[in-house]
Amino acid sequence: MKIGYLKLLNFRNYSSLELNFSPTINIFYGNNGMGKTNLVEAIYVLALTKSFRTIQDRNVIMKDKNVTKIEGIVKTRTKTNYKVIINDDGKKVKIDNNKVDRISDYISKINIVLFHPDDMKIIKDTPSIRRKMLNIELSQLNKKYLIHLSGYNKILKQRNAYLKQVFINGNSSTEYLNILTNKLVDYGIEIEHARSEYIDLINNYISNIYRDIALVGELKVKYISDYKGKTKEKILEDYKKNYQKEMSFGKTLIGVHHDDIDFLLDGNKLKEWGSEGQLKNTIISFKLAEIKIIKEQTGANPILILDDLFSELDEEKINNILNLLDKDIQTFITTTDISRINKNIIEKSKIFKITEGKIEEE
Repeated sequence: MKIGYLKLLNFRNYSSLELNFSPTINIFYGNNGMGKTNLVEAIYVLALTKSFRTIQDRNVIMKDKNVTKIEGIVKTRTKTNYKVIINDDGKKVKIDNNKVDRISDYISKINIVLFHPDDMKIIKDTPSIRRKMLNIELSQLNKKYLIHLSGYNKILKQRNAYLKQVFINGNSSTEYLNILTNKLVDYGIEIEHARSEYIDLINNYISNIYRDIALVGELKVKYISDYKGKTKEKILEDYKKNYQKEMSFGKTLIGVHHDDIDFLLDGNKLKEWGSEGQLKNTIISFKLAEIKIIKEQTGANPILILDDLFSELDEEKINNILNLLDKDIQTFITTTDISRINKNIIEKSKIFKITEGKIEEE
Protein backbone atom coordinates (compact mmCIF):
# COMPACT_ATOMS: atom_id res chain seq x y z
CA MET A 1 0.00 0.00 0.00
CA LYS A 2 1.50 3.30 -1.12
CA ILE A 3 0.29 6.85 -1.60
CA GLY A 4 1.62 8.26 -4.85
CA TYR A 5 -0.08 11.64 -4.98
CA LEU A 6 -1.45 14.11 -2.43
CA LYS A 7 -3.50 17.23 -3.08
CA LEU A 8 -4.48 19.70 -0.35
CA LEU A 9 -6.82 22.66 -0.25
CA ASN A 10 -6.90 24.95 2.80
CA PHE A 11 -5.30 22.38 5.08
CA ARG A 12 -3.53 23.99 8.06
CA ASN A 13 -0.91 26.35 6.51
CA TYR A 14 -1.28 24.97 2.96
CA SER A 15 -3.76 26.91 0.83
CA SER A 16 -3.04 24.74 -2.21
CA LEU A 17 -0.56 21.91 -2.62
CA GLU A 18 0.11 18.96 -4.91
CA LEU A 19 2.90 16.44 -4.25
CA ASN A 20 4.12 13.17 -5.73
CA PHE A 21 5.84 10.74 -3.38
CA SER A 22 8.46 8.03 -3.57
CA PRO A 23 7.13 4.49 -3.03
CA THR A 24 9.94 3.94 -0.48
CA ILE A 25 11.12 6.72 1.87
CA ASN A 26 10.04 10.37 1.90
CA ILE A 27 11.74 12.88 4.19
CA PHE A 28 10.30 16.30 5.11
CA TYR A 29 12.82 18.55 6.83
CA GLY A 30 12.91 22.12 8.05
CA ASN A 31 12.66 24.21 11.19
CA ASN A 32 9.82 23.80 13.68
CA GLY A 33 6.55 25.49 12.75
CA MET A 34 7.13 25.32 8.98
CA GLY A 35 4.46 22.69 8.21
CA LYS A 36 6.24 19.31 8.30
CA THR A 37 3.80 17.68 10.69
CA ASN A 38 0.88 19.27 8.83
CA LEU A 39 1.82 17.21 5.77
CA VAL A 40 1.91 13.86 7.51
CA GLU A 41 -1.23 14.85 9.43
CA ALA A 42 -2.96 15.30 6.05
CA ILE A 43 -1.94 11.77 5.02
CA TYR A 44 -3.28 10.48 8.34
CA VAL A 45 -6.60 12.31 7.87
CA LEU A 46 -6.85 10.92 4.34
CA ALA A 47 -6.66 7.41 5.84
CA LEU A 48 -8.65 7.73 9.06
CA THR A 49 -10.74 10.91 8.45
CA LYS A 50 -9.52 12.31 11.78
CA SER A 51 -6.36 14.06 12.96
CA PHE A 52 -3.92 12.66 15.52
CA ARG A 53 -3.35 16.21 16.83
CA THR A 54 -6.83 17.57 17.52
CA ILE A 55 -10.25 16.28 18.52
CA GLN A 56 -12.14 18.94 16.59
CA ASP A 57 -12.18 18.29 12.82
CA ARG A 58 -12.66 22.02 12.23
CA ASN A 59 -9.16 22.75 13.54
CA VAL A 60 -7.43 21.36 10.43
CA ILE A 61 -9.12 23.95 8.19
CA MET A 62 -6.92 26.90 7.27
CA LYS A 63 -7.64 30.04 9.25
CA ASP A 64 -10.39 32.23 7.72
CA LYS A 65 -11.48 29.41 5.37
CA ASN A 66 -14.61 27.28 5.71
CA VAL A 67 -13.62 24.06 3.98
CA THR A 68 -10.59 21.80 3.53
CA LYS A 69 -10.08 19.01 1.03
CA ILE A 70 -7.53 16.20 1.24
CA GLU A 71 -7.20 14.03 -1.83
CA GLY A 72 -4.80 11.21 -2.59
CA ILE A 73 -4.15 8.36 -4.97
CA VAL A 74 -3.28 5.14 -3.16
CA LYS A 75 -1.93 2.08 -4.92
CA THR A 76 -2.56 -1.43 -3.68
CA ARG A 77 -3.35 -3.86 -6.47
CA THR A 78 -5.00 -0.98 -8.32
CA LYS A 79 -4.87 2.80 -8.05
CA THR A 80 -7.73 4.35 -6.08
CA ASN A 81 -8.63 7.99 -5.50
CA TYR A 82 -9.60 8.90 -1.92
CA LYS A 83 -10.98 12.22 -0.75
CA VAL A 84 -11.92 13.73 2.61
CA ILE A 85 -13.84 17.02 2.71
CA ILE A 86 -14.29 18.82 6.04
CA ASN A 87 -16.37 21.95 6.61
CA ASP A 88 -18.47 23.53 9.35
CA ASP A 89 -21.31 21.10 8.62
CA GLY A 90 -19.16 18.01 9.14
CA LYS A 91 -17.24 15.83 6.72
CA LYS A 92 -17.77 13.77 3.59
CA VAL A 93 -15.61 10.99 2.20
CA LYS A 94 -15.36 9.76 -1.37
CA ILE A 95 -13.70 6.83 -3.13
CA ASP A 96 -13.11 7.34 -6.85
CA ASN A 97 -15.43 10.37 -6.58
CA ASN A 98 -18.30 8.22 -5.26
CA LYS A 99 -19.68 9.39 -1.92
CA VAL A 100 -19.32 6.86 0.88
CA ASP A 101 -22.25 7.15 3.29
CA ARG A 102 -20.71 5.37 6.27
CA ILE A 103 -17.30 6.36 7.60
CA SER A 104 -16.77 2.75 8.70
CA ASP A 105 -16.88 1.70 5.04
CA TYR A 106 -14.06 4.13 4.26
CA ILE A 107 -11.65 3.90 7.20
CA SER A 108 -10.51 0.31 6.68
CA LYS A 109 -9.32 1.04 3.12
CA ILE A 110 -6.00 2.80 3.91
CA ASN A 111 -3.78 1.42 6.68
CA ILE A 112 -1.50 3.77 8.60
CA VAL A 113 0.97 3.20 11.44
CA LEU A 114 2.10 6.38 13.17
CA PHE A 115 5.11 7.01 15.42
CA HIS A 116 4.67 10.36 17.16
CA PRO A 117 6.40 11.97 20.19
CA ASP A 118 3.14 11.75 22.18
CA ASP A 119 3.25 7.96 21.81
CA MET A 120 5.94 7.92 24.48
CA LYS A 121 3.23 8.85 27.02
CA ILE A 122 1.01 5.89 26.15
CA ILE A 123 2.38 3.50 28.76
CA LYS A 124 2.12 5.86 31.75
CA ASP A 125 -0.84 7.98 30.66
CA THR A 126 -4.53 7.33 31.38
CA PRO A 127 -6.34 4.16 30.20
CA SER A 128 -8.42 6.25 27.77
CA ILE A 129 -5.24 6.95 25.75
CA ARG A 130 -4.52 3.24 25.45
CA ARG A 131 -8.13 2.46 24.51
CA LYS A 132 -7.98 5.15 21.83
CA MET A 133 -4.83 3.53 20.42
CA LEU A 134 -6.57 0.13 20.27
CA ASN A 135 -9.68 1.66 18.69
CA ILE A 136 -7.66 3.33 15.93
CA GLU A 137 -5.76 0.18 15.03
CA LEU A 138 -8.76 -2.14 15.18
CA SER A 139 -10.92 0.24 13.13
CA GLN A 140 -8.39 -0.04 10.32
CA LEU A 141 -8.46 -3.82 10.35
CA ASN A 142 -12.08 -4.59 11.18
CA LYS A 143 -14.91 -2.60 9.62
CA LYS A 144 -17.45 -4.11 12.04
CA TYR A 145 -15.39 -2.99 15.04
CA LEU A 146 -16.13 0.68 14.40
CA ILE A 147 -19.85 -0.11 14.05
CA HIS A 148 -19.83 -2.02 17.34
CA LEU A 149 -17.86 0.75 19.08
CA SER A 150 -20.25 3.43 17.81
CA GLY A 151 -23.23 1.36 18.94
CA TYR A 152 -21.71 0.77 22.37
CA ASN A 153 -20.97 4.46 22.91
CA LYS A 154 -24.49 5.42 21.84
CA ILE A 155 -26.14 2.96 24.25
CA LEU A 156 -23.68 3.91 27.01
CA LYS A 157 -24.72 7.55 26.65
CA GLN A 158 -28.41 6.61 26.81
CA ARG A 159 -27.82 4.34 29.82
CA ASN A 160 -25.87 7.00 31.71
CA ALA A 161 -28.60 9.56 30.98
CA TYR A 162 -31.24 7.17 32.34
CA LEU A 163 -29.17 6.41 35.45
CA LYS A 164 -28.72 10.12 36.04
CA GLN A 165 -32.48 10.58 35.67
CA VAL A 166 -33.05 7.78 38.20
CA PHE A 167 -30.57 9.43 40.54
CA ILE A 168 -32.35 12.78 40.32
CA ASN A 169 -35.95 11.53 40.41
CA GLY A 170 -35.50 8.58 42.73
CA ASN A 171 -37.19 6.19 40.27
CA SER A 172 -35.77 2.71 40.80
CA SER A 173 -37.51 0.86 37.89
CA THR A 174 -35.14 -1.54 36.15
CA GLU A 175 -37.26 -2.58 33.14
CA TYR A 176 -35.81 0.03 30.73
CA LEU A 177 -32.40 -0.32 32.35
CA ASN A 178 -32.44 -4.05 31.59
CA ILE A 179 -33.14 -3.33 27.89
CA LEU A 180 -30.24 -0.85 27.68
CA THR A 181 -27.93 -3.17 29.60
CA ASN A 182 -28.66 -6.09 27.28
CA LYS A 183 -27.85 -3.98 24.20
CA LEU A 184 -24.72 -2.58 25.84
CA VAL A 185 -23.44 -6.07 26.66
CA ASP A 186 -24.06 -7.34 23.11
CA TYR A 187 -21.89 -4.57 21.67
CA GLY A 188 -19.37 -4.84 24.49
CA ILE A 189 -18.80 -8.56 23.97
CA GLU A 190 -17.94 -7.96 20.31
CA ILE A 191 -15.51 -5.18 21.30
CA GLU A 192 -13.89 -7.30 24.03
CA HIS A 193 -13.41 -10.24 21.66
CA ALA A 194 -11.80 -8.02 18.99
CA ARG A 195 -9.48 -6.33 21.50
CA SER A 196 -8.51 -9.60 23.15
CA GLU A 197 -7.69 -11.24 19.81
CA TYR A 198 -5.68 -8.20 18.74
CA ILE A 199 -3.55 -8.25 21.89
CA ASP A 200 -2.95 -11.97 21.36
CA LEU A 201 -1.65 -11.13 17.87
CA ILE A 202 0.56 -8.37 19.30
CA ASN A 203 2.03 -10.88 21.75
CA ASN A 204 2.92 -13.20 18.88
CA TYR A 205 5.51 -10.64 17.75
CA ILE A 206 6.33 -8.05 20.38
CA SER A 207 8.77 -9.95 22.58
CA ASN A 208 11.04 -11.00 19.71
CA ILE A 209 10.98 -7.46 18.30
CA TYR A 210 11.85 -6.03 21.72
CA ARG A 211 14.82 -8.37 22.03
CA ASP A 212 16.02 -7.36 18.55
CA ILE A 213 16.06 -3.73 19.76
CA ALA A 214 17.09 -4.01 23.44
CA LEU A 215 18.84 -7.41 23.26
CA VAL A 216 17.37 -8.52 26.62
CA GLY A 217 13.96 -8.74 28.25
CA GLU A 218 10.64 -10.58 27.81
CA LEU A 219 7.93 -8.08 26.81
CA LYS A 220 4.23 -8.96 26.96
CA VAL A 221 1.00 -6.97 26.75
CA LYS A 222 -1.84 -7.80 29.16
CA TYR A 223 -5.42 -6.95 28.26
CA ILE A 224 -7.67 -5.95 31.17
CA SER A 225 -11.47 -5.94 30.82
CA ASP A 226 -14.57 -6.31 33.00
CA TYR A 227 -15.86 -8.69 30.30
CA LYS A 228 -12.75 -10.81 29.78
CA GLY A 229 -13.35 -14.54 30.05
CA LYS A 230 -17.04 -14.15 30.98
CA THR A 231 -20.24 -15.36 29.35
CA LYS A 232 -23.04 -12.92 28.55
CA GLU A 233 -25.06 -14.36 31.44
CA LYS A 234 -22.23 -13.71 33.91
CA ILE A 235 -21.73 -10.16 32.62
CA LEU A 236 -25.46 -9.39 32.93
CA GLU A 237 -25.36 -10.79 36.46
CA ASP A 238 -22.46 -8.43 37.28
CA TYR A 239 -24.52 -5.47 36.06
CA LYS A 240 -27.56 -6.47 38.11
CA LYS A 241 -25.39 -6.70 41.23
CA ASN A 242 -24.28 -3.12 40.56
CA TYR A 243 -27.69 -1.61 39.71
CA GLN A 244 -28.24 0.08 43.07
CA LYS A 245 -24.69 1.39 43.13
CA GLU A 246 -25.00 2.71 39.57
CA MET A 247 -28.28 4.40 40.40
CA SER A 248 -26.60 6.07 43.38
CA PHE A 249 -23.71 7.31 41.22
CA GLY A 250 -25.84 8.09 38.17
CA LYS A 251 -23.49 6.37 35.70
CA THR A 252 -22.38 3.00 34.29
CA LEU A 253 -19.64 1.58 36.49
CA ILE A 254 -18.53 -1.49 34.53
CA GLY A 255 -17.99 -2.19 30.85
CA VAL A 256 -15.46 -2.09 28.03
CA HIS A 257 -15.26 1.72 28.36
CA HIS A 258 -13.02 0.90 31.34
CA ASP A 259 -10.73 -1.51 29.46
CA ASP A 260 -6.98 -1.08 29.74
CA ILE A 261 -3.71 -2.74 28.78
CA ASP A 262 -0.54 -3.25 30.81
CA PHE A 263 2.96 -3.54 29.34
CA LEU A 264 4.95 -6.14 31.26
CA LEU A 265 8.72 -6.48 30.99
CA ASP A 266 9.94 -9.68 32.61
CA GLY A 267 6.58 -9.80 34.41
CA ASN A 268 6.85 -6.29 35.88
CA LYS A 269 4.59 -3.35 35.02
CA LEU A 270 6.54 -0.81 32.95
CA LYS A 271 4.23 2.06 33.93
CA GLU A 272 5.36 1.67 37.54
CA TRP A 273 9.09 1.20 37.19
CA GLY A 274 10.21 1.26 33.54
CA SER A 275 13.16 3.44 32.54
CA GLU A 276 12.81 6.00 29.76
CA GLY A 277 14.78 3.76 27.42
CA GLN A 278 12.60 0.75 28.17
CA LEU A 279 9.42 2.77 27.58
CA LYS A 280 10.70 3.97 24.20
CA ASN A 281 11.80 0.49 23.15
CA THR A 282 8.39 -0.86 24.18
CA ILE A 283 6.43 1.63 22.07
CA ILE A 284 8.70 0.98 19.09
CA SER A 285 8.17 -2.76 19.50
CA PHE A 286 4.40 -2.33 19.76
CA LYS A 287 4.25 -0.26 16.56
CA LEU A 288 6.46 -2.69 14.65
CA ALA A 289 4.20 -5.54 15.79
CA GLU A 290 1.22 -3.56 14.44
CA ILE A 291 2.90 -3.38 11.05
CA LYS A 292 3.31 -7.16 10.98
CA ILE A 293 -0.32 -7.73 11.95
CA ILE A 294 -1.63 -5.37 9.27
CA LYS A 295 0.41 -7.12 6.59
CA GLU A 296 -0.64 -10.53 7.90
CA GLN A 297 -4.35 -9.65 7.82
CA THR A 298 -4.58 -7.47 4.71
CA GLY A 299 -1.79 -8.86 2.56
CA ALA A 300 -0.30 -5.35 2.16
CA ASN A 301 2.12 -3.24 4.16
CA PRO A 302 0.68 -0.17 5.85
CA ILE A 303 1.95 3.35 5.22
CA LEU A 304 4.38 4.34 7.99
CA ILE A 305 4.72 7.84 9.46
CA LEU A 306 7.68 8.75 11.69
CA ASP A 307 6.86 12.24 12.94
CA ASP A 308 9.60 14.16 14.75
CA LEU A 309 10.96 11.10 16.49
CA PHE A 310 14.47 12.54 16.61
CA SER A 311 13.20 14.78 19.40
CA GLU A 312 12.53 11.60 21.41
CA LEU A 313 14.92 8.96 20.07
CA ASP A 314 18.61 8.97 19.35
CA GLU A 315 20.01 8.56 15.85
CA GLU A 316 20.93 4.93 16.38
CA LYS A 317 17.38 4.00 17.48
CA ILE A 318 15.76 5.68 14.47
CA ASN A 319 18.13 4.00 12.04
CA ASN A 320 17.58 0.66 13.80
CA ILE A 321 13.83 1.08 13.29
CA LEU A 322 14.31 1.74 9.60
CA ASN A 323 16.62 -1.24 9.27
CA LEU A 324 14.05 -3.52 10.93
CA LEU A 325 11.35 -2.52 8.47
CA ASP A 326 10.32 -4.42 5.38
CA LYS A 327 12.05 -2.58 2.54
CA ASP A 328 8.73 -2.42 0.70
CA ILE A 329 7.06 -0.19 3.34
CA GLN A 330 6.40 3.37 2.21
CA THR A 331 7.70 5.64 4.98
CA PHE A 332 7.28 9.35 5.72
CA ILE A 333 9.81 10.98 8.06
CA THR A 334 9.75 14.51 9.49
CA THR A 335 12.84 16.00 11.08
CA THR A 336 14.47 19.33 11.86
CA ASP A 337 17.94 17.89 11.29
CA ILE A 338 18.39 15.71 8.22
CA SER A 339 22.07 15.17 9.06
CA ARG A 340 21.01 12.77 11.84
CA ILE A 341 19.59 10.29 9.32
CA ASN A 342 21.94 7.63 8.01
CA LYS A 343 23.39 8.57 4.60
CA ASN A 344 22.49 5.18 3.15
CA ILE A 345 18.83 5.86 3.99
CA ILE A 346 18.99 9.41 2.57
CA GLU A 347 20.32 8.04 -0.73
CA LYS A 348 17.18 5.89 -1.06
CA SER A 349 14.82 8.73 -0.13
CA LYS A 350 12.91 11.53 -1.76
CA ILE A 351 13.76 14.74 0.11
CA PHE A 352 11.44 17.70 0.63
CA LYS A 353 12.68 20.92 2.26
CA ILE A 354 9.88 22.90 3.93
CA THR A 355 10.11 26.61 4.66
CA GLU A 356 7.05 28.52 5.90
CA GLY A 357 4.61 26.25 4.12
CA LYS A 358 6.60 26.23 0.88
CA ILE A 359 8.02 22.94 -0.31
CA GLU A 360 11.12 22.42 -2.38
CA GLU A 361 12.00 18.97 -3.70
CA GLU A 362 15.71 18.21 -3.57
